[in-house]
Parts: sequence; structure tokens; C-alpha cells
Amino acid sequence: MITTAQKNKIIQIINVFETGTREGKYDLIATYPDGVSGSRQITYGRSQTTEQGNLKALIEKYILNKGILAGEFKMYLPKIGKTPLVDDAVFKSLLKKAAKQDPIMRKSQDDFFEVLYYQPAFHFFEKNKFTQALSMLVIYDSYIHSGSVPAFIREKFAENVPLNGGDEKKWIKKYTEARHSWLTNHSKQLLRKTNYRTKCFLEQIVNNNWDLAKSVNANGIAV
Repeated sequence: MITTAQKNKIIQIINVFETGTREGKYDLIATYPDGVSGSRQITYGRSQTTEQGNLKALIEKYILNKGILAGEFKMYLPKIGKTPLVDDAVFKSLLKKAAKQDPIMRKSQDDFFEVLYYQPAFHFFEKNKFTQALSMLVIYDSYIHSGSVPAFIREKFAENVPLNGGDEKKWIKKYTEARHSWLTNHSKQLLRKTNYRTKCFLEQIVNNNWDLAKSVNANGIAV
């Protein structure tokens, strides 16, 4: 059982990782060379979705919700994810304007990150019989950062998930250690720089902060 307070704290920690604020920067646009074949792409929003990933789905949700800038976004729908928009100043200005001026964009982002990331992570959590808030944080971060709990990382250790008779705390520790090693030694410097996420989780394990009742130092910001 994850309480509302625990869920809010989990989301705040992820928001800090992604945008540097507990509330999340709905209008934040960053550019990284992390697209196909190292291509540059836009990442956008409260928990940062990518131009070559799910940005189109977010904009479709905003249009469906009848956002005030929906008409201006419609012309971009056929391009998002197919034609690079990373240097399109008009499109990026629209993204910023919508998040700053239209509550519908902020609500669309909240719903979008809930449906595409939190709920699948929670399904994994429940299906595999995890119970601890810190476990949910670790799993949700994997979904935000990698889109899943990657099998190739799970294969690096032998502990079973609780569903299959494993120890929950041991599994989370082993998974976090394996993911930390993967990030720290990755060939891409951009990913190596994100190992502060797993370092944070390992610190919470050492602190026995399984219910997330204690303050969490999320990349230098207390949550």
C-alpha cells in the first residue's frame, strides 16, 4: 500500500531529478544528444518526456483536452518524432507558452506522466508483490528514466522478486547496485552523469528509509 503522502513524495523526488524542483518545471525544455544514433532532441515538461519518445502523445492529450493553444499545435503533430524540431524556435516557444499560461497543459502533463509512467510502474510493483515506498520510488524512477525495469539489469543478479519467493529489500538493493554500476560505467557520458539517482537510493537503503518518512537528499535538494 502506497499512501497519498508517499506517492506525492515519490513524485517530488523524481521531479527534482528531472527538473531540479520538487514541484517540477512544466515549461522546462532541455536539449540532449540522446536520440537515435546520438541525435539531438527536445526533452520537455514536469518529468521530461522526449521528442523522439512520448512528446507526441503528450501534445495529443493537450489537444484532446482543448488547450488554448491546441490549434497552433495541430500543425506540428505529423512532425513530432519524425521531423527534428530541436531547432524550431516557434515550436519550442509554443511548448513554453502552453506550460506557463495554460493550466490545461499542466493538467495534461500530470495525467500523462501518471498514465504512461506511474501506473505501469505501480502495476510492476503490485504484480511482483513489493510493498515498500522506497521500492516504488526505485521502480518508478526506472520507468521514468528507462521506460521499464530493464531485463538486462535484472539478469545481473540472482535474487528473485517477492512474487517468486525473494526478499524485497535484498532485490531492491541488488537491482539498485546493478543499475548504479550500469550508469556509472556507461559508454555515454550523459548517462554516467545520472548515477546520482541510484546513489540517492543506495543512501536511503543504508538509512533504512523504506517508508520514506525521513528526509531524502535528492541530488542536493531535501524532499
